[in-house]
Amino acid sequence: MIEEGQIVLLRFPYADGGGLTKVRPGAIVRKLPGDYDDWLVCMVSSQLDQAIEGLDETLAETDDDFLATGLKAPSVIRVSRVAVCHGSSLLGAIGRLSGTRLDRIRDSLARWISVPKQ
Repeated sequence: MIEEGQIVLLRFPYADGGGLTKVRPGAIVRKLPGDYDDWLVCMVSSQLDQAIEGLDETLAETDDDFLATGLKAPSVIRVSRVAVCHGSSLLGAIGRLSGTRLDRIRDSLARWISVPKQ
């Protein structure tokens, strides 16, 4: 059963829209409203140098909640790399984010979206 806050493996779509996907971890941010099995997911990457300060969430091995995530290496939750995925594309949960971290991700996403274009 899929739940908000889980770290899952999924076929994350490439941004170019070419229909290609890559199996990778993702963080379940929220179930979309309605009767569909659709989920808002942030990409998770081990490429820490791609983290955008003030937007993305970094997970270090020394963090209290790192082991619970099921991730094998320090990682970054790419808040600016989101996708809506159907539940059938989610291949299974490997771990879970702490409630505090999930709240920070949601707050970061909301701040980013709500800032007017300069």
